Amino acid sequence: MGLTAERIAQGLDAIALREPAIGRAIARVGYPEARIRARGYATLLRTIVGQQVSVAAAASVWAKLQALLGEDMAPGAVLAAEPEALRACGLSRQKQSYARSLCELIASGELDLDTLPADDEAAIAHLIRIKGIGRWSAEIYLLFAEGRPDIWPAGDLAVQIGLGKLLALPERPSEKVTREMAEDWRPHRGAAAIFTWHCYNNAAL
Repeated sequence: MGLTAERIAQGLDAIALREPAIGRAIARVGYPEARIRARGYATLLRTIVGQQVSVAAAASVWAKLQALLGEDMAPGAVLAAEPEALRACGLSRQKQSYARSLCELIASGELDLDTLPADDEAAIAHLIRIKGIGRWSAEIYLLFAEGRPDIWPAGDLAVQIGLGKLLALPERPSEKVTREMAEDWRPHRGAAAIFTWHCYNNAAL
């Protein structure tokens, strides 16, 4: 079903009962829209393609890869492609290594994105076996593609800044502090994360 706008609002309302500052912020900036991505291999591949480049550059590389490998960019097609052909599409040697890691795990059946563990930490452990996919990328996938309601990417800079604005903190909280501050918001931390992004550059706050 995903983390819909309705579910995000419900989660934030539950948090606001525990943290009045969240309720005050909702009154000023409103509820955020849902951020839903497709579940599966292509979303993770696109995450790898988009690392450390602009949105426009990532879209350009993706379009060239689709032209070379087909719309669905099947794992077998990626693995069979010549390195120079992938490089001509804009995929660096390092990203080719990451893409091949993902494709090999999918093709071998070692990673089944349809049956990731229900436990969030166990699911993250499965995903970070992919070269180039760290904890943050795994959390973003679980939050947006699987709609898991309690994912809290505390290492995200915008989450830290947004949380600091929401709670009027004197300085941006560290990852450790960001993680600790949201403990009381379980099991709705995914809604809180989306709200921090919503508030990050909001002039109303």
